[in-house]
Amino acid sequence: MIWPLVIAGIVIIMDQLFKHWIVTHIALGTSITLIPHVLSLTNIRNNGAAWSMLSGQTGFFYIITGIAVVFLTYLYFTSKPAPLYRLGLALVFAGAIGNFIDRLRFKYVVDMFQLLFINFPIFNIADVALTSGVILIIIYEIWLNKDGN
Repeated sequence: MIWPLVIAGIVIIMDQLFKHWIVTHIALGTSITLIPHVLSLTNIRNNGAAWSMLSGQTGFFYIITGIAVVFLTYLYFTSKPAPLYRLGLALVFAGAIGNFIDRLRFKYVVDMFQLLFINFPIFNIADVALTSGVILIIIYEIWLNKDGN
């Protein structure tokens, strides 16, 4: 089943292209409102995780991402060919790789989506892919995995 891997590749490319656009079109630390009181594009650098947790721990993120990528690859190729489960794994993989590329290139991650109606970390396409993938895996495991394996 190759289509989840194709989607992962597309997500990684979209993530990197959009991050490049943000860096070249929006000055660092500034915002462009897309939907008033809802969403803006904000160019920030994040050298940690959500809410800047573990800020500056780039080496830790290299190790964790490496382990995660190996584990996700193993699961993808050894699991049952359940489409939703494999898509979830592929999206988590794409999110991890998208942010890993930033950490390798810049030692930080470019984030840009800012929700204006709630105190929530500014995030990027890789973060959306990672979160969506986890949600798909959870849905599969709770409601669709009938044999528990």
